[in-house]
Amino acid sequence: MNNITKSLKLKFLILLFLLPLLSISQSTATYTVTFNSIWNSTDHGTLPPNAHWSKLVGVNHNNNISFVGLGQLATAGIKKVAERGENDIFESEVNAEIANGNAQQYIDGNALSTATGNVIINTLEVSENFPLLTLVSMIAPSPDWMIMISNVNLRENNQWKTSITMDLYPTDAGTDSGTSYTAGDIVTNPQAPISVIQNMYGFNDQKIGTITITLNEVLSVNDFSINDETSLQVFPNPSIDGKVIFNSKHQDIQSITFYNVLGKKIDTRLVNSNTAETYLNHLDSGVYIAKIKLFDNTEVIKRIVLRN
Repeated sequence: MNNITKSLKLKFLILLFLLPLLSISQSTATYTVTFNSIWNSTDHGTLPPNAHWSKLVGVNHNNNISFVGLGQLATAGIKKVAERGENDIFESEVNAEIANGNAQQYIDGNALSTATGNVIINTLEVSENFPLLTLVSMIAPSPDWMIMISNVNLRENNQWKTSITMDLYPTDAGTDSGTSYTAGDIVTNPQAPISVIQNMYGFNDQKIGTITITLNEVLSVNDFSINDETSLQVFPNPSIDGKVIFNSKHQDIQSITFYNVLGKKIDTRLVNSNTAETYLNHLDSGVYIAKIKLFDNTEVIKRIVLRN
């Protein structure tokens, strides 16, 4: 009976060690997002003084949560974006869902100080666990009008999409009943669902802009072949305090780049020596990949385990 118990305990411990490795097949994609505004007086009524766009903000998330969408009631955060172009409450809503495990990051793009032009978000890194993209920006000034994309899935058939282009139409957040760009505050009570406002308030049926999402790169830890070359030592491994020493017997180390199990690059250290003493105690406990580049330009891949 004792032997069976010991065997079960051993299998359980092995499983606990392997669980962090199960996600190694996952990947991280890097995208460029371009918002192109064509807001003009012919299609969208005489433009107001100081016509501009608030910051293009958003989140990438899973399907457990929807931050904004047609037919939904605007959250307090979306209401403030649409009415004031202010993003603090929306950012707090995103951070709450990051803590709940439903979102990866708050996306903080630039504003556009003119009616027409581009806002570009470069190198947006999206994890396979959070492939849905939501973005919003206020049509400013306006009562509560905005553009948005909601829950756009960047994956299809287990692959990252290479390019997506979407037409944008003016949208009413349903929180203010003003009917012109510079109307005074008229609170909508009860609050109305978010809706498209084509052929209303001076708008016709023409789009107000486009958003294009272009794939730049996909990085997966599976791209790395784990190299157990004995001439390069890593110790202690596992590390219990974040301190990891890399020692190369034959070649000086040029640099060490660290990746998490989703393939996202998290740190790079320049070395210029045959020994590197690194401190990774700022990282969570788990499994990481280290790519060590030597001065002869060969690369050695090592898996390291942190138990901080």
